[in-house]
Amino acid sequence: TPAGPAMPVRPAVPMPAGAPVASVAPGARAGAAAPAARAAAAQSGPATLADLAAPETSPEAHTPTAASAAPVVARAPVPAGAGSGQSRDEVRLAVAELLDLDPATVGDETNLFELGLESIALMRTVGRWRRAGIDVTFGDLAETPTVDAWYKLVSAGRPGPAESEAAEEATDGGEFPLALMQHAYWVGRGDEAPLGGVAAHLYTEFDGAGVDPGRLRAAIARLVARHGMLRVRVTGTGGQVVEAAAGWRGLAVHDLRGLPDTEVATRLAAARDQMSHQMLDVERGEVFATALSLLPGGRTRLHLDVDMVAADAVSYRILLADLARAYERPDDEPPALAYDYRSYRAARTEARGERARRAADWWAGRLPTLPGAPDLPRASARRPAGGEPAHRPRASRRHLVLSTADRAALGQAARARGVTPAMAMAAAFAEIIGGWSAQRRFLLNVPLFDREPVHPDVDLLVGDFTSSVLLEVDLTEPADFATRARGLQARLHADAAHAAYSGVEILRDLSRQTGAQVLAPVVFTSALSLGELFAPSVRERFGDPVWIISQGPQVLLDAQVTELDGGLLVNWDAREDEFPPGLVDAMFAAFAALVRGLATGGETWDAPVADLLLEPVRAVRAAVNDTAGPPSTRLLHEGFFARAASDPDRVALRWDPSGPGGRPSPGSPPGTLTYGELAERARLVAGGLAARGIRHGDLVGVRLPKGPEQVTAVLGVLAAGGAYVPVGVDQPAARQERIAAAAGFAVLITDGAAEAPDGVTPVGLAELAAGAAGVGVGAGRAGALSLSAADAPAALDRPAYVLFTSGSTGQPKGVQVSHRA
Repeated sequence: TPAGPAMPVRPAVPMPAGAPVASVAPGARAGAAAPAARAAAAQSGPATLADLAAPETSPEAHTPTAASAAPVVARAPVPAGAGSGQSRDEVRLAVAELLDLDPATVGDETNLFELGLESIALMRTVGRWRRAGIDVTFGDLAETPTVDAWYKLVSAGRPGPAESEAAEEATDGGEFPLALMQHAYWVGRGDEAPLGGVAAHLYTEFDGAGVDPGRLRAAIARLVARHGMLRVRVTGTGGQVVEAAAGWRGLAVHDLRGLPDTEVATRLAAARDQMSHQMLDVERGEVFATALSLLPGGRTRLHLDVDMVAADAVSYRILLADLARAYERPDDEPPALAYDYRSYRAARTEARGERARRAADWWAGRLPTLPGAPDLPRASARRPAGGEPAHRPRASRRHLVLSTADRAALGQAARARGVTPAMAMAAAFAEIIGGWSAQRRFLLNVPLFDREPVHPDVDLLVGDFTSSVLLEVDLTEPADFATRARGLQARLHADAAHAAYSGVEILRDLSRQTGAQVLAPVVFTSALSLGELFAPSVRERFGDPVWIISQGPQVLLDAQVTELDGGLLVNWDAREDEFPPGLVDAMFAAFAALVRGLATGGETWDAPVADLLLEPVRAVRAAVNDTAGPPSTRLLHEGFFARAASDPDRVALRWDPSGPGGRPSPGSPPGTLTYGELAERARLVAGGLAARGIRHGDLVGVRLPKGPEQVTAVLGVLAAGGAYVPVGVDQPAARQERIAAAAGFAVLITDGAAEAPDGVTPVGLAELAAGAAGVGVGAGRAGALSLSAADAPAALDRPAYVLFTSGSTGQPKGVQVSHRA
């Protein structure tokens, strides 16, 4: 299995999940400029999701209609006479049609999941049946997945929200609100959002032959005319408007036919690098980009990038199929769409009502017990907020392909144990994440497809129809893999039954509850039973997909599983810069080994999971946590002052303008400090401490909030030869008294926000700097400051800082850490 940034020759369903979640309602900041509005949304609430990515997880048939080659989402059959005492055989027939089975093979008590029923098909069934007047829920059907149980539910005749007429098209143009996921994508574009600064988009390359630029340009123009969301513009206040003209920059044509192979490869790589990680200007109506490379020998490469604010993954399929038809049959005009995305959004907003309120109440009861995101090892040096373009986030891809035979074996083994293939893959992913996570209970972000059949043309529309559910994973108790997978499946069924209140909204509520932004940046996307991502007509006309990658804001890792030539393709899209080197490779290797084991025998299914993962996890953890090295010969702060001397203009400290939950940090307006500036401030603090009698080995308390002042104080204490004692600004006064008494420090560097413990002299940074000036210690003069171990070799064994814990008796207990340690 290849690993690395290269994309497999075959595509995956690209869906970034885990987009940012804004706690401010979409469109609620009228009059604000776009960056300011985005920043406000990013700071006021969580930012995630899903497909991360909000991928579509809905089965889809790919039979073109007479009017269009676009794939049509398969409709779940409705039992005849729904709600009026229909027979078991009518329910059985509906189920057989859904699963494409002979009704005679579907027994009354047969577990339908064992026959191939997938969760996403079940979701569609619930939606279709409710609209036919059968008031059932996902949880009802999933809890008892048999014909007999479904017959009893359906024949009970509970009144449901039947709709006899299709929703009408909205006639009022103008601005309308972004959907939740659209809004999350928009907020996540800003550098202000954690894991932000990236667009949610899908980029694909097709290698074919003979594609004509003029004909392709005309086909794209017809596509733009047909689909209003290709002309959408996101407003600066977080709304959207479908314009008369698109912001599309046109078809870029790169004629490389006369160039040597090496130059062709270089130019193609440059185009890929630029388009696969670009950020289209959606606020000017630029939601997709196209290019065509003309290659030697009549070959062509089509480059297509689509922003997910305009089109989700199923919409991506529709666009490509419509593009292939428009190119192949330029004179064949399909019937105009009688419905649009704006109308759909209006209908969905009106229909949410009571179901969403009930779901919100259910999730409110679970909020206090929900775990957080997986606590995976993270890189020590990550991209700072507001980083320069050269440091923009970059995704890399790893992939695994299972053959048709392996897929069949995996599916058979899964169904024999009461698990769907999709949940088997989800459980395998969860096991690997849990193997590397510091916590064994965590949340996965699972994107859902949510295209409600409110109009006959809904299945032909382009737009964002996605939602998500937060799936709780609990690996705290030992168990075999099959037991774990069944437990995870039951949890998903219970959670999905309340998906009317989305994962985006739940993250917003968690953020409000905790006072800090809560993310769900690890995503699992199942597109099983969606069929091939690209219709045969697309590949016949434009060639095979040779590169595809997805990105999304606030996503660390997005796993996607989809069908491929009768087998399975699993992709991992990872934010490489956020993880230690080699970590994602090791995790993916363990995942691939586990999946292959599931596909080749029952041993893997029935063995304790700890036995399956112990060795690979242990080896990688040992490598990541290996701290072996030669003993230190430098003081803790020596490297900092050496860098300040050699590179004083380099930025040493960058701080955010707000603290947790968007609350301002006292005394810390936004900004940066260079090494030279920070060293100067630290020297002044050291000089002020020396003027107050602080000598080598003395302890000094530091009680300051996190920020540049705290860093300055710590460096100043060390430069004076002292050791610092952290005192939490939020610790009770009695505990601060006990720490001061146990440590015995006489000076406390503080901001004066609270009284100092008895017998301790409080002093501020400005006061220390003034004292240093009085004795002639400044930026250009080190004086007697302790900046190097060469000045006092014995200082290596002196304490650098002292940390206090509660101790077994509840009394503070100090732990000294030396410079050498």
